[in-house]
Amino acid sequence: MRPTDTLRELVAFARQHSPYYREHFTQVAERFTGLSELPLVDPVAYWRGSQCLTQWPVLTDRFADGLVFKTGGSTGAGKLSVFTRTEWQQLVRDFASSVAGQFRPGDRVANLFFVGDLYASFIFAHDALAHMAPGVIEFPFTGTVEPADLAEAIVRQRINVLIGLPAQLLTFAAWLQSLGRTLEAVDTLLYGGESLFASQQQLLRRVLPNVRIASMGYASVDAGLLGASQRDCALGEHRTVDNHSLLEIIDEQTGEVIEQCDRGGLLVMTNLTRRLMPLIRYPVGDRACWREPAQTRARKFALLGRSADSQRVRVSILTLLIDEIGAIVRRIGDSEDWQLLIEQRGSQDLISLKWLPALAACDVARLNGHMRSALLAQYPLILQLENHRLLELQVMHCTATQLVRHPRSGKHLRVVDRRVYDDALAKQP
Repeated sequence: MRPTDTLRELVAFARQHSPYYREHFTQVAERFTGLSELPLVDPVAYWRGSQCLTQWPVLTDRFADGLVFKTGGSTGAGKLSVFTRTEWQQLVRDFASSVAGQFRPGDRVANLFFVGDLYASFIFAHDALAHMAPGVIEFPFTGTVEPADLAEAIVRQRINVLIGLPAQLLTFAAWLQSLGRTLEAVDTLLYGGESLFASQQQLLRRVLPNVRIASMGYASVDAGLLGASQRDCALGEHRTVDNHSLLEIIDEQTGEVIEQCDRGGLLVMTNLTRRLMPLIRYPVGDRACWREPAQTRARKFALLGRSADSQRVRVSILTLLIDEIGAIVRRIGDSEDWQLLIEQRGSQDLISLKWLPALAACDVARLNGHMRSALLAQYPLILQLENHRLLELQVMHCTATQLVRHPRSGKHLRVVDRRVYDDALAKQP
């Protein structure tokens, strides 16, 4: 089946069976010719009602057999993402195939992703490893393993591959460094769930001197498999998985589809394998640019950080929701003017919440403290990351001129991500 036929069939199915898409595609012709003729999904509208799976209008059928995961948010606030068992098996098989080149037969792999509370990362990695061909040996530690126990097991069990979230891997590396230890046997480290920056790699290589560092792949529990990690991918680069999803990069202001290389824009995906919860022209919240010409098979692209309009921001193992932060600023500071600035300082992430006080505001220093306390209460992981010196949170009042605006639209940006995802291209405002 040709890609256009597959897309038409998917759209027809979603329009027939999903109340959300029936309304969403009201103005779409039955014989459309390409993705650009379809409207983008509004993530806020898409996820509205997802906490009640029996009434969520996005779903195309009664959910009776499958898996439920939570995506983003603090306890109880995250959205629910669902897969039928068939869809889940397709996902992990495709992911295993996409990342197989990063492993060697018989690799002894420590799975350090997190499990429980509806998190998907450990189960996802575990199921993908089970489909790896040729096979590998998995040590399913989870992310809660004590550093001393992990170090002992690496030596005793000859573990040579570590997979996990950057924050967990960096915490382990900091523990090794504090003891002056190195682990020469570890030759591969694969990370997922968040970008790993150049300064953070330096710490890892100090304690794992023989290690090769690469992404395990680009995926999310809401959107599914987005990009494959292969040996020719540099830091932040992935390749499209053409049989699984269609990726577009579009101009954030005009909606123009970008085909030229090295021009950043909003990453939009259409998942070809999920029918219970279709994702058709869904903005994933990241910015990206193409690295290879159009029509290239498994076309390479580079991530450039989160979109300024993203509803969710990932920093280390922490997920910040823009709506939740806005509610805190309104409640404590009585202000709608605020901005989240994310920077990298060595191996540490720096989050700065800048807000504009009302004219009548007094004692802004006290309000800064109250906002910081409220953020710590909303996101307890912040304090944990600060204790491990992986993150620092600052809350500061500012003037209107100190809030960054979009260079073309003049709008205030909610999120300004200045972490360097790619030395040549990541030029955040």
